[in-house]
Amino acid sequence: MNAITPNATALPAPVGLLAELTHRCPLRCPYCSNPLELDRRSGELDTATWQRVLTEAAGLGVLHVHLSGGEPTARNDIVEITQTCAKLGLYSNLITSGVGGALAKLDALYDVGLDHVQLSVQGVDAANAEKIGGLKNAQPQKFAFAERVTQLGLPLTLNSVIHRGNIHEVEGFIDLAVKLGAKRLEVAHTQYYGWAYVNRAALMPNKAEVDRSIRIVEAARERLKGQLVIDLVVPDYYAKYPKACAGGWGRKLMNVTPQGKVLPCHAAETIPNLEFWYVSDHSLGDIWANSPAFTAYRGTDWMKEPCRSCDRREKDWGGCRCQALALAGDAAATDPACSLSPLHAKVRDLAVEEAAETPPDYVYRTIGSNVQPNVRTPLNEEAPL
Repeated sequence: MNAITPNATALPAPVGLLAELTHRCPLRCPYCSNPLELDRRSGELDTATWQRVLTEAAGLGVLHVHLSGGEPTARNDIVEITQTCAKLGLYSNLITSGVGGALAKLDALYDVGLDHVQLSVQGVDAANAEKIGGLKNAQPQKFAFAERVTQLGLPLTLNSVIHRGNIHEVEGFIDLAVKLGAKRLEVAHTQYYGWAYVNRAALMPNKAEVDRSIRIVEAARERLKGQLVIDLVVPDYYAKYPKACAGGWGRKLMNVTPQGKVLPCHAAETIPNLEFWYVSDHSLGDIWANSPAFTAYRGTDWMKEPCRSCDRREKDWGGCRCQALALAGDAAATDPACSLSPLHAKVRDLAVEEAAETPPDYVYRTIGSNVQPNVRTPLNEEAPL
């Protein structure tokens, strides 16, 4: 492997590394951003390789490492990996379901220098949470885990992915975050990639519910100022402008899969003909600077109109390439979440139509399920929905 590092004058250094340590998880959330074809345990990187990857990340200038999955505490070496982050001066954020063996390993993670915990909460009502996460008795485990996090003095963030199955609980999520002693709450409306794309019709809320949830968050931000920070991620299908995916393709974030494939964003594998490099063959610096997948949509040269001449092109960087592929059939197209896209009205109409239908049953996240999306896209400018 060549230890190539990016030219500081030409390419910004990555600031974050999403380390998908495993795809194993006790939950089966229907909105999971993991790919439909989940990596098996037999193919996961070993401890020494992850430690090398983290060392290279620190050398590149990465500041934050998000220890994720699946469920990262399903790995027997999660303590060693976390300790490596601490030794390298990398801020470590454990993204966890808080169930299974998470609580049993928490004190050891704290002892080796874990910096932060992000706990997913699927619902406020226990029965609803069990239905969404596909796991019985999950809620008491989560609450016990959260209690221990705050006892240890670790900063706690609650993450609540919002969809039609729990959007009525947004106010309850805010109250729960205060009750559990969280410092931050993420009210993140579902982004339709991975398993959420398969389950889009089951998850899509209506516009009135979305607007109401936004008003609730805005009011709570004022009421709880200084006590709880609330981050709000609005749903793309009802938005005016797209978000800058991962801060811009190949600009801020690297995502390493359980098998060591390095992605510009967690859904990038959905784009055909992209060449992804592995940490077994290349250094992180080489991948960041030269991987065909990272250079494909970095910057603005790849853009078509209206993105190419838009004054927002270096704000949202064209939006999401994976969403453009899913909705427009072209990864280089304007993200249809943008009001300047010729498909924007059809995306809004699609959301309205699906939200009005009786929701189908969830297709739960499962390793080896061989699930294929069953959605009415890509869209076409001329053809009706």
